[in-house]
Amino acid sequence: MILGEWRTYKIGSIGRVVTGKTPRTADSSNFSGPYPFITIPDLNGRVYIDTTERTLSKKGAESIKSCLLPPGSIMMSCIATVGKCGITTKPSFTNQQINSLIPNNEFDPRFLYYVFTQIGNQIESAGSGGSVYTNVSKKRFSDIEINIPVDIREQRAIAHILGTLDDKIELNRRMNETLEQMARAIFKSWFVDFDPVRAKMSGRWKKGESLPGLPAHLWDLFPDRLVPSELGEIPEGWEIKKLSTLCTVQYGYTANAVQKPIGPKLLRVTDINKQNWIDWNSVPYCSISDLEKEKYSLKIGDIVVARMADPGKSAIIEEELHAVFASYLVRLKTDSLSMAYYLYGFLKSDLYKRYITETSTGSVQPSMNAKVIVAADLIVPPVPIREAYFDFILPIRHRINKNLKESHTLFSIRDTALPKLLGGRMPLNIDQEILWRQNHE
Repeated sequence: MILGEWRTYKIGSIGRVVTGKTPRTADSSNFSGPYPFITIPDLNGRVYIDTTERTLSKKGAESIKSCLLPPGSIMMSCIATVGKCGITTKPSFTNQQINSLIPNNEFDPRFLYYVFTQIGNQIESAGSGGSVYTNVSKKRFSDIEINIPVDIREQRAIAHILGTLDDKIELNRRMNETLEQMARAIFKSWFVDFDPVRAKMSGRWKKGESLPGLPAHLWDLFPDRLVPSELGEIPEGWEIKKLSTLCTVQYGYTANAVQKPIGPKLLRVTDINKQNWIDWNSVPYCSISDLEKEKYSLKIGDIVVARMADPGKSAIIEEELHAVFASYLVRLKTDSLSMAYYLYGFLKSDLYKRYITETSTGSVQPSMNAKVIVAADLIVPPVPIREAYFDFILPIRHRINKNLKESHTLFSIRDTALPKLLGGRMPLNIDQEILWRQNHE
Protein backbone atom coordinates (compact mmCIF):
# COMPACT_ATOMS: atom_id res chain seq x y z
CA MET A 1 0.00 0.00 0.00
CA ILE A 2 1.27 3.43 -0.99
CA LEU A 3 0.45 6.59 0.89
CA GLY A 4 2.48 9.54 -0.37
CA GLU A 5 3.41 12.95 0.95
CA TRP A 6 0.71 15.61 1.44
CA ARG A 7 1.33 19.36 1.48
CA THR A 8 -0.68 22.42 2.41
CA TYR A 9 -1.37 24.92 -0.38
CA LYS A 10 -3.31 28.14 -0.68
CA ILE A 11 -5.89 27.85 -3.44
CA GLY A 12 -4.40 30.87 -5.19
CA SER A 13 -1.02 29.12 -5.42
CA ILE A 14 -2.19 26.08 -7.38
CA GLY A 15 -3.77 27.84 -10.35
CA ARG A 16 -5.52 30.99 -11.50
CA VAL A 17 -8.54 32.19 -9.52
CA VAL A 18 -11.33 33.80 -11.55
CA THR A 19 -14.42 35.58 -10.28
CA GLY A 20 -17.25 35.52 -12.77
CA LYS A 21 -19.09 38.46 -14.27
CA THR A 22 -22.47 39.06 -15.94
CA PRO A 23 -22.65 40.79 -19.33
CA ARG A 24 -24.97 43.75 -19.64
CA THR A 25 -28.43 42.24 -19.09
CA ALA A 26 -30.25 45.11 -20.80
CA ASP A 27 -28.68 43.96 -24.07
CA SER A 28 -30.45 40.73 -25.01
CA SER A 29 -27.92 40.10 -27.77
CA ASN A 30 -25.39 39.16 -25.07
CA PHE A 31 -27.32 35.98 -24.35
CA SER A 32 -28.62 32.81 -26.03
CA GLY A 33 -25.53 31.47 -27.73
CA PRO A 34 -22.95 28.65 -27.63
CA TYR A 35 -21.28 29.46 -24.29
CA PRO A 36 -22.61 28.03 -20.99
CA PHE A 37 -23.32 30.78 -18.46
CA ILE A 38 -23.18 29.06 -15.10
CA THR A 39 -25.10 30.39 -12.10
CA ILE A 40 -25.66 28.89 -8.66
CA PRO A 41 -28.82 26.89 -9.59
CA ASP A 42 -26.77 25.10 -12.27
CA LEU A 43 -24.45 23.75 -9.54
CA ASN A 44 -27.23 21.90 -7.76
CA GLY A 45 -26.29 18.22 -7.38
CA ARG A 46 -24.01 17.74 -10.41
CA VAL A 47 -20.25 17.24 -10.64
CA TYR A 48 -19.82 18.09 -14.31
CA ILE A 49 -21.79 21.07 -15.59
CA ASP A 50 -22.69 20.33 -19.21
CA THR A 51 -26.04 22.13 -19.43
CA THR A 52 -27.11 25.51 -18.04
CA GLU A 53 -30.29 27.53 -17.73
CA ARG A 54 -28.71 30.45 -19.61
CA THR A 55 -26.06 30.78 -22.29
CA LEU A 56 -23.99 33.62 -23.73
CA SER A 57 -23.66 34.72 -27.32
CA LYS A 58 -20.26 35.37 -28.89
CA LYS A 59 -20.85 39.07 -28.20
CA GLY A 60 -21.65 38.41 -24.54
CA ALA A 61 -18.62 36.15 -24.19
CA GLU A 62 -16.34 38.75 -25.75
CA SER A 63 -17.54 41.39 -23.28
CA ILE A 64 -16.29 39.32 -20.31
CA LYS A 65 -13.51 37.36 -22.06
CA SER A 66 -11.16 37.72 -19.08
CA CYS A 67 -13.55 35.46 -17.14
CA LEU A 68 -13.39 32.56 -19.61
CA LEU A 69 -13.03 29.17 -17.93
CA PRO A 70 -11.51 26.26 -19.87
CA PRO A 71 -12.77 22.69 -19.39
CA GLY A 72 -11.63 21.25 -16.08
CA SER A 73 -12.07 24.46 -14.07
CA ILE A 74 -13.49 24.01 -10.56
CA MET A 75 -16.25 26.37 -9.43
CA MET A 76 -17.63 27.22 -5.98
CA SER A 77 -20.55 29.51 -5.17
CA CYS A 78 -19.29 32.25 -2.86
CA ILE A 79 -22.15 34.72 -2.34
CA ALA A 80 -25.38 34.08 -0.39
CA THR A 81 -25.51 30.33 -1.13
CA VAL A 82 -21.95 29.24 -0.36
CA GLY A 83 -20.33 25.93 -1.17
CA LYS A 84 -22.08 24.65 -4.30
CA CYS A 85 -19.40 23.19 -6.57
CA GLY A 86 -18.96 21.89 -10.10
CA ILE A 87 -16.46 21.28 -12.91
CA THR A 88 -16.68 22.83 -16.37
CA THR A 89 -16.83 20.46 -19.34
CA LYS A 90 -16.43 23.07 -22.09
CA PRO A 91 -15.35 26.73 -22.39
CA SER A 92 -17.72 28.46 -19.97
CA PHE A 93 -18.48 31.61 -18.00
CA THR A 94 -20.00 32.18 -14.56
CA ASN A 95 -21.72 35.10 -12.90
CA GLN A 96 -20.14 37.11 -10.07
CA GLN A 97 -21.52 34.82 -7.38
CA ILE A 98 -19.04 32.09 -8.29
CA ASN A 99 -15.27 31.90 -7.80
CA SER A 100 -13.40 29.41 -9.95
CA LEU A 101 -9.96 27.84 -10.07
CA ILE A 102 -8.16 27.04 -13.32
CA PRO A 103 -5.69 24.50 -11.86
CA ASN A 104 -2.09 23.99 -12.85
CA ASN A 105 -1.26 20.73 -14.62
CA GLU A 106 0.12 19.00 -11.52
CA PHE A 107 -3.29 19.05 -9.84
CA ASP A 108 -6.23 16.82 -10.74
CA PRO A 109 -9.48 18.80 -11.28
CA ARG A 110 -11.80 16.13 -9.96
CA PHE A 111 -9.75 15.69 -6.79
CA LEU A 112 -9.89 19.44 -6.26
CA TYR A 113 -13.65 19.36 -6.78
CA TYR A 114 -14.03 17.02 -3.79
CA VAL A 115 -11.74 19.23 -1.71
CA PHE A 116 -13.88 22.24 -2.63
CA THR A 117 -17.05 20.48 -1.50
CA GLN A 118 -15.52 20.08 1.94
CA ILE A 119 -14.46 23.74 2.01
CA GLY A 120 -18.04 24.72 1.27
CA ASN A 121 -19.35 22.55 4.08
CA GLN A 122 -16.87 24.10 6.52
CA ILE A 123 -17.77 27.67 5.49
CA GLU A 124 -21.48 26.91 5.76
CA SER A 125 -21.00 25.36 9.20
CA ALA A 126 -19.01 28.35 10.38
CA GLY A 127 -21.73 30.66 9.18
CA SER A 128 -24.50 28.79 10.96
CA GLY A 129 -22.44 28.92 14.16
CA GLY A 130 -22.50 32.68 14.34
CA SER A 131 -19.90 34.04 11.95
CA VAL A 132 -21.88 34.81 8.85
CA TYR A 133 -20.05 33.99 5.60
CA THR A 134 -22.45 35.39 3.04
CA ASN A 135 -19.64 36.54 0.76
CA VAL A 136 -16.37 34.67 0.22
CA SER A 137 -14.36 37.26 -1.70
CA LYS A 138 -11.80 36.38 -4.34
CA LYS A 139 -8.98 37.16 -1.89
CA ARG A 140 -10.50 35.12 0.93
CA PHE A 141 -11.14 32.26 -1.50
CA SER A 142 -7.55 32.43 -2.81
CA ASP A 143 -6.15 32.38 0.74
CA ILE A 144 -8.02 29.25 1.84
CA GLU A 145 -5.52 26.49 2.67
CA ILE A 146 -6.08 22.94 1.49
CA ASN A 147 -4.16 19.68 1.85
CA ILE A 148 -3.20 17.89 -1.37
CA PRO A 149 -1.11 14.78 -2.14
CA VAL A 150 2.09 15.79 -3.90
CA ASP A 151 1.83 12.83 -6.30
CA ILE A 152 -0.92 13.51 -8.86
CA ARG A 153 -1.39 9.76 -9.15
CA GLU A 154 -2.61 9.68 -5.57
CA GLN A 155 -4.93 12.62 -6.32
CA ARG A 156 -6.35 10.68 -9.27
CA ALA A 157 -6.72 7.50 -7.22
CA ILE A 158 -8.78 9.32 -4.60
CA ALA A 159 -10.82 11.07 -7.28
CA HIS A 160 -11.45 7.72 -9.02
CA ILE A 161 -12.82 6.07 -5.88
CA LEU A 162 -15.18 8.96 -5.16
CA GLY A 163 -15.90 9.58 -8.82
CA THR A 164 -17.03 6.01 -9.43
CA LEU A 165 -19.78 6.56 -6.85
CA ASP A 166 -20.71 9.98 -8.24
CA ASP A 167 -20.75 8.64 -11.81
CA LYS A 168 -23.35 6.06 -10.82
CA ILE A 169 -25.36 8.73 -8.98
CA GLU A 170 -25.22 10.93 -12.10
CA LEU A 171 -26.23 7.98 -14.30
CA ASN A 172 -29.26 7.43 -12.07
CA ARG A 173 -30.13 11.12 -12.31
CA ARG A 174 -29.94 11.07 -16.10
CA MET A 175 -31.95 7.86 -16.22
CA ASN A 176 -34.63 9.46 -14.06
CA GLU A 177 -34.76 12.49 -16.35
CA THR A 178 -35.31 10.14 -19.30
CA LEU A 179 -38.01 8.24 -17.41
CA GLU A 180 -39.76 11.52 -16.52
CA GLN A 181 -39.69 12.52 -20.19
CA MET A 182 -41.18 9.14 -21.12
CA ALA A 183 -44.00 9.64 -18.63
CA ARG A 184 -44.74 13.14 -19.96
CA ALA A 185 -44.62 11.84 -23.55
CA ILE A 186 -47.20 9.14 -22.79
CA PHE A 187 -49.55 11.66 -21.18
CA LYS A 188 -49.18 14.02 -24.14
CA SER A 189 -49.75 11.24 -26.64
CA TRP A 190 -52.87 9.87 -24.97
CA PHE A 191 -54.51 12.97 -23.50
CA VAL A 192 -53.31 15.99 -25.48
CA ASP A 193 -52.62 14.76 -29.01
CA PHE A 194 -55.18 11.91 -28.73
CA ASP A 195 -52.87 9.59 -30.72
CA PRO A 196 -54.80 6.38 -29.85
CA VAL A 197 -58.05 7.91 -31.13
CA ARG A 198 -56.43 9.32 -34.25
CA ALA A 199 -54.72 5.98 -34.94
CA LYS A 200 -58.10 4.23 -34.83
CA MET A 201 -59.70 6.91 -37.02
CA SER A 202 -57.00 6.56 -39.68
CA GLY A 203 -56.98 2.78 -39.57
CA ARG A 204 -53.33 2.65 -38.40
CA TRP A 205 -54.35 0.89 -35.18
CA LYS A 206 -56.41 -2.22 -35.86
CA LYS A 207 -58.14 -4.49 -33.35
CA GLY A 208 -55.79 -7.23 -32.12
CA GLU A 209 -52.67 -5.29 -33.18
CA SER A 210 -50.22 -3.28 -31.12
CA LEU A 211 -48.54 0.03 -31.87
CA PRO A 212 -45.59 1.63 -30.00
CA GLY A 213 -47.01 2.68 -26.63
CA LEU A 214 -50.39 1.18 -27.52
CA PRO A 215 -50.73 -2.51 -26.67
CA ALA A 216 -53.52 -4.42 -28.37
CA HIS A 217 -55.54 -4.92 -25.17
CA LEU A 218 -56.21 -1.16 -24.94
CA TRP A 219 -57.90 -0.96 -28.33
CA ASP A 220 -61.47 -1.32 -27.03
CA LEU A 221 -60.99 1.45 -24.43
CA PHE A 222 -60.50 4.33 -26.86
CA PRO A 223 -63.24 5.82 -29.07
CA ASP A 224 -62.77 6.26 -32.81
CA ARG A 225 -64.26 9.78 -33.08
CA LEU A 226 -63.40 13.34 -32.04
CA VAL A 227 -66.27 15.69 -31.19
CA PRO A 228 -66.43 19.50 -30.78
CA SER A 229 -66.05 21.09 -27.32
CA GLU A 230 -65.18 24.47 -25.80
CA LEU A 231 -61.53 23.32 -25.73
CA GLY A 232 -61.58 22.16 -29.35
CA GLU A 233 -62.06 18.62 -30.58
CA ILE A 234 -61.90 15.93 -27.89
CA PRO A 235 -62.49 12.15 -27.94
CA GLU A 236 -66.12 11.10 -27.89
CA GLY A 237 -67.33 10.29 -24.38
CA TRP A 238 -64.64 12.32 -22.62
CA GLU A 239 -65.54 15.30 -20.39
CA ILE A 240 -64.22 18.78 -19.65
CA LYS A 241 -64.02 19.61 -15.94
CA LYS A 242 -62.44 22.12 -13.60
CA LEU A 243 -59.48 20.79 -11.68
CA SER A 244 -61.21 21.98 -8.52
CA THR A 245 -64.04 19.45 -9.04
CA LEU A 246 -61.60 16.53 -9.04
CA CYS A 247 -59.72 17.15 -5.80
CA THR A 248 -59.75 18.83 -2.42
CA VAL A 249 -57.32 21.67 -1.73
CA GLN A 250 -55.42 22.55 1.44
CA TYR A 251 -52.79 25.15 2.32
CA GLY A 252 -49.63 23.97 4.08
CA TYR A 253 -48.24 24.41 7.57
CA THR A 254 -46.22 27.46 8.67
CA ALA A 255 -43.07 26.48 10.56
CA ASN A 256 -39.33 27.02 10.72
CA ALA A 257 -37.27 24.38 8.92
CA VAL A 258 -34.38 22.89 10.92
CA GLN A 259 -31.76 20.25 10.13
CA LYS A 260 -32.11 18.53 13.52
CA PRO A 261 -34.71 15.69 13.46
CA ILE A 262 -37.00 17.22 16.08
CA GLY A 263 -40.21 16.19 14.29
CA PRO A 264 -41.52 15.22 10.86
CA LYS A 265 -39.93 16.22 7.58
CA LEU A 266 -41.12 19.63 6.31
CA LEU A 267 -41.55 19.57 2.53
CA ARG A 268 -40.97 23.05 1.03
CA VAL A 269 -41.14 24.68 -2.40
CA THR A 270 -37.34 24.46 -2.65
CA ASP A 271 -37.57 20.68 -2.24
CA ILE A 272 -39.72 20.24 -5.36
CA ASN A 273 -38.75 23.00 -7.77
CA LYS A 274 -35.14 22.00 -8.60
CA GLN A 275 -35.88 18.61 -10.15
CA ASN A 276 -38.79 16.36 -11.07
CA TRP A 277 -38.68 14.19 -7.97
CA ILE A 278 -38.28 14.66 -4.22
CA ASP A 279 -34.92 13.96 -2.61
CA TRP A 280 -36.20 13.22 0.88
CA ASN A 281 -32.67 13.01 2.29
CA SER A 282 -32.27 16.76 1.82
CA VAL A 283 -35.69 17.73 3.24
CA PRO A 284 -35.40 19.39 6.69
CA TYR A 285 -37.52 18.87 9.80
CA CYS A 286 -39.93 20.93 11.88
CA SER A 287 -41.63 21.03 15.26
CA ILE A 288 -45.39 20.44 15.18
CA SER A 289 -48.11 19.33 17.58
CA ASP A 290 -49.75 15.91 17.22
CA LEU A 291 -53.05 17.52 16.23
CA GLU A 292 -51.50 19.64 13.50
CA LYS A 293 -49.29 16.78 12.33
CA GLU A 294 -52.37 14.71 11.64
CA LYS A 295 -53.93 17.61 9.71
CA TYR A 296 -50.89 18.22 7.49
CA SER A 297 -49.42 14.72 7.26
CA LEU A 298 -48.62 13.64 3.68
CA LYS A 299 -50.04 10.39 2.30
CA ILE A 300 -49.37 8.31 -0.80
CA GLY A 301 -51.13 9.88 -3.77
CA ASP A 302 -51.11 13.42 -2.37
CA ILE A 303 -50.03 16.06 -4.88
CA VAL A 304 -48.28 19.21 -3.67
CA VAL A 305 -48.20 22.33 -5.83
CA ALA A 306 -46.08 25.45 -5.34
CA ARG A 307 -48.00 28.70 -5.02
CA MET A 308 -44.95 30.97 -4.54
CA ALA A 309 -41.48 31.32 -6.09
CA ASP A 310 -42.13 28.72 -8.80
CA PRO A 311 -45.96 28.60 -8.98
CA GLY A 312 -47.44 25.48 -10.51
CA LYS A 313 -44.40 23.28 -9.91
CA SER A 314 -45.69 19.98 -8.49
CA ALA A 315 -44.68 16.67 -6.95
CA ILE A 316 -46.53 13.51 -5.98
CA ILE A 317 -46.06 11.56 -2.75
CA GLU A 318 -45.18 7.94 -3.55
CA GLU A 319 -44.14 6.39 -0.23
CA GLU A 320 -45.30 6.34 3.37
CA LEU A 321 -43.44 9.08 5.20
CA HIS A 322 -43.27 10.97 8.44
CA ALA A 323 -43.70 14.32 6.69
CA VAL A 324 -45.86 17.45 6.46
CA PHE A 325 -45.96 20.20 3.85
CA ALA A 326 -45.05 23.88 4.22
CA SER A 327 -47.21 26.95 3.75
CA TYR A 328 -46.02 27.93 0.26
CA LEU A 329 -47.37 24.62 -0.99
CA VAL A 330 -50.95 23.50 -1.45
CA ARG A 331 -52.06 19.87 -1.29
CA LEU A 332 -54.43 18.33 -3.83
CA LYS A 333 -56.13 15.17 -2.65
CA THR A 334 -58.13 12.86 -4.92
CA ASP A 335 -60.38 9.86 -4.40
CA SER A 336 -58.10 7.32 -6.15
CA LEU A 337 -54.48 6.73 -7.15
CA SER A 338 -55.40 6.53 -10.82
CA MET A 339 -56.97 9.99 -10.64
CA ALA A 340 -53.98 11.29 -8.65
CA TYR A 341 -51.50 10.17 -11.31
CA TYR A 342 -53.72 11.49 -14.10
CA LEU A 343 -53.88 14.92 -12.45
CA TYR A 344 -50.14 14.81 -11.79
CA GLY A 345 -49.59 14.12 -15.49
CA PHE A 346 -51.77 17.12 -16.33
CA LEU A 347 -49.89 19.37 -13.88
CA LYS A 348 -46.61 18.40 -15.57
CA SER A 349 -47.96 19.05 -19.08
CA ASP A 350 -47.33 22.06 -21.30
CA LEU A 351 -51.06 22.76 -21.14
CA TYR A 352 -50.87 23.51 -17.43
CA LYS A 353 -47.57 25.38 -17.77
CA ARG A 354 -49.24 27.75 -20.25
CA TYR A 355 -52.15 28.19 -17.84
CA ILE A 356 -49.70 29.06 -15.04
CA THR A 357 -47.87 31.58 -17.21
CA GLU A 358 -51.12 33.30 -18.13
CA THR A 359 -52.58 33.45 -14.62
CA SER A 360 -49.67 33.89 -12.17
CA THR A 361 -49.18 37.38 -10.71
CA GLY A 362 -46.16 39.32 -9.48
CA SER A 363 -43.23 40.48 -11.58
CA VAL A 364 -40.50 39.99 -8.95
CA GLN A 365 -41.81 36.79 -7.36
CA PRO A 366 -44.71 35.17 -9.26
CA SER A 367 -47.45 33.73 -7.08
CA MET A 368 -50.82 32.02 -7.20
CA ASN A 369 -53.45 31.27 -4.60
CA ALA A 370 -55.06 27.86 -4.24
CA LYS A 371 -58.25 28.96 -5.96
CA VAL A 372 -56.36 29.91 -9.11
CA ILE A 373 -54.20 26.78 -9.02
CA VAL A 374 -57.27 24.54 -9.33
CA ALA A 375 -59.31 26.79 -11.67
CA ALA A 376 -57.80 25.24 -14.81
CA ASP A 377 -59.98 23.32 -17.27
CA LEU A 378 -58.88 19.84 -18.27
CA ILE A 379 -60.13 16.96 -20.36
CA VAL A 380 -61.07 13.90 -18.32
CA PRO A 381 -61.23 10.43 -19.92
CA PRO A 382 -63.43 7.61 -18.60
CA VAL A 383 -62.22 5.64 -15.56
CA PRO A 384 -60.98 2.56 -17.52
CA ILE A 385 -58.63 4.73 -19.59
CA ARG A 386 -57.31 6.52 -16.48
CA GLU A 387 -56.68 3.14 -14.86
CA ALA A 388 -54.92 1.88 -18.00
CA TYR A 389 -52.71 5.00 -17.93
CA PHE A 390 -51.98 4.37 -14.24
CA ASP A 391 -50.96 0.75 -14.99
CA PHE A 392 -48.78 2.04 -17.85
CA ILE A 393 -47.07 4.73 -15.83
CA LEU A 394 -46.57 2.90 -12.51
CA PRO A 395 -43.50 0.81 -13.56
CA ILE A 396 -41.83 4.04 -14.70
CA ARG A 397 -42.47 5.66 -11.33
CA HIS A 398 -41.22 2.56 -9.50
CA ARG A 399 -37.98 2.66 -11.49
CA ILE A 400 -37.49 6.35 -10.68
CA ASN A 401 -37.90 5.70 -6.97
CA LYS A 402 -35.62 2.65 -7.08
CA ASN A 403 -32.91 4.79 -8.67
CA LEU A 404 -33.39 7.43 -5.97
CA LYS A 405 -33.00 4.89 -3.17
CA GLU A 406 -29.87 3.47 -4.81
CA SER A 407 -28.42 6.97 -5.14
CA HIS A 408 -29.14 7.68 -1.46
CA THR A 409 -27.11 4.59 -0.52
CA LEU A 410 -24.25 5.69 -2.79
CA PHE A 411 -24.35 9.20 -1.30
CA SER A 412 -24.00 7.70 2.17
CA ILE A 413 -21.03 5.53 1.14
CA ARG A 414 -19.34 8.47 -0.58
CA ASP A 415 -19.89 10.88 2.31
CA THR A 416 -18.40 8.33 4.74
CA ALA A 417 -15.32 7.73 2.58
CA LEU A 418 -14.75 11.33 1.50
CA PRO A 419 -13.29 12.84 4.73
CA LYS A 420 -11.09 9.77 5.26
CA LEU A 421 -9.71 9.95 1.74
CA LEU A 422 -9.19 13.71 1.83
CA GLY A 423 -7.63 13.43 5.27
CA GLY A 424 -5.05 10.93 4.03
CA ARG A 425 -6.40 8.29 6.41
CA MET A 426 -7.33 5.68 3.81
CA PRO A 427 -4.36 3.86 2.22
CA LEU A 428 -4.36 3.63 -1.57
CA ASN A 429 -2.68 1.31 -4.00
CA ILE A 430 -1.63 3.76 -6.70
CA ASP A 431 -0.13 0.99 -8.86
CA GLN A 432 -3.57 -0.60 -9.08
CA GLU A 433 -5.03 2.77 -10.03
CA ILE A 434 -2.48 3.12 -12.87
CA LEU A 435 -3.34 -0.38 -14.11
CA TRP A 436 -7.06 0.41 -14.02
CA ARG A 437 -6.53 3.54 -16.09
CA GLN A 438 -4.45 1.70 -18.66
CA ASN A 439 -7.25 -0.81 -19.09
CA HIS A 440 -9.99 1.80 -19.39
CA GLU A 441 -8.52 4.68 -21.37
